[in-house]
Amino acid sequence: MVAIEVPCLANERLKVVLERINADEELKALWKASNINAIDRLGYSDHGSTHVRIVARNALRMLRLLMEAGHRPGAVLNYGMRPEDAEVVVVLASALHDIGLSVHRQNHEEFSVMLSAPILRRLLGNVYQEPELTFVVAEVQHAMISHHEGFAPYTIEGGVVRVADALDMEKGRARIPFASGSVNIHSVSALAIDKVRVGKGKERPILIDITMNNSAGIYQVDELLKEKIARSGLRELITVEVKVPEAESRIVKELRL
Repeated sequence: MVAIEVPCLANERLKVVLERINADEELKALWKASNINAIDRLGYSDHGSTHVRIVARNALRMLRLLMEAGHRPGAVLNYGMRPEDAEVVVVLASALHDIGLSVHRQNHEEFSVMLSAPILRRLLGNVYQEPELTFVVAEVQHAMISHHEGFAPYTIEGGVVRVADALDMEKGRARIPFASGSVNIHSVSALAIDKVRVGKGKERPILIDITMNNSAGIYQVDELLKEKIARSGLRELITVEVKVPEAESRIVKELRL
């Protein structure tokens, strides 16, 4: 099981919550059960602890870039909490957003919210007191469900989790379905993505830099990432740059139907 690591900086609450996430046996079991459904039974890519770490790091990076540029997350704007509390919301939402896959792929985002309430209160116990505890739980659950296409986020926290979920597209993430024989536009286009970097933009706060080895990766950007950004509430705050080499790598040698 991969440990969830994010740069906590001086955020003491985030440090405590992160330690609890990595020590929580129920959460680890849910990540494993989610992967059994996703990988073993459906042939999808990993949706467990590795996915969580990628989403958490990118979501937290985007949140900090937006706050640095003067944008206020929901926890601060609506509840008068601190920026550090918004960071806790984003990391927890990243950690729990796919646990509903342990139940079923269909409507998994709703199952995730259903399963999350007691886990969140356990992870946040003694870190927050009421009413802040309930406010944080609500904000986390909102950010969790906002990663699905049917639920537009109302907060920056929800927006960055939504976009970060789609940024888990580097080629190593497609090896499981590709190796199992799933040669389709999803697996092939994912193998075309070499690197995804989130950094500070010049004209907009966030720059997403994507390097491809084959132009098939455009599918990942145009069909998947584009939609996530369009309905994230952050469309005007993100720049996406895609680099494709002149000499492209061959992904599929042959295909029989």
